[in-house]
Amino acid sequence: MARPWDGIISEDEQKAYNAAGFGRTTGLGKRPALLIIDVQYRTVGTKPMPFWEAIKEYPTSCGEIAWNAVGNISALLGLFRERGWPVLYPYVAPKQDFDMGRLSDKVPAIMNVAAKGYEFVAPIAPAQGDILLPKKHPSAFFGTPLASYLINVGADTLVVTGCSTSGCVRGSVVDAFAYNFRVLVPEDAVYDRSATSHAVNLFDMAAKYADVMPTEDALAALRRVV
Repeated sequence: MARPWDGIISEDEQKAYNAAGFGRTTGLGKRPALLIIDVQYRTVGTKPMPFWEAIKEYPTSCGEIAWNAVGNISALLGLFRERGWPVLYPYVAPKQDFDMGRLSDKVPAIMNVAAKGYEFVAPIAPAQGDILLPKKHPSAFFGTPLASYLINVGADTLVVTGCSTSGCVRGSVVDAFAYNFRVLVPEDAVYDRSATSHAVNLFDMAAKYADVMPTEDALAALRRVV
């Protein structure tokens, strides 16, 4: 099966990881939880558009690739709703003056997002009973009660979706792994403005921290959870 990183990570490098024993699968537990990270209009845009058009609306948008991921997230969300499994929304809250810091130094545009940009994308918006988790930094765990919520709902597996693959998704996956959760990343339900960064980070997460697979395979695996 072709992987997103084929042609970007060389065959020799992939063999080196395999020789060292990286990339084994951990499988799913008995109680998965779905994280939908930063899927807001500021990262998606109000409609599917090519990247260079999308950033005229929101400089932080990832364009039409984000909308492709939204469709896959919607499929996962439907299964979680059907099974009554927990759904959590780590998201960036509107920025205030006191939020100035190293992030605003690196990405000044994030401080000037219009109010609409912070709204959740309608097709996968939260429902009654979902957990909303405002965050200030890339990892959904850093400075938030996420771990406490996950313990409370009895989760042992995290299905991580959203934006961006190289930033908030990766940061959250690494921390979830450190907290000893099983982690699954549907590779086409996460998105990034850089195709290269997306692919490289998926490779690294698959090697070290998570099971990475297409949404179709993730859905099949989740349906087998009893």
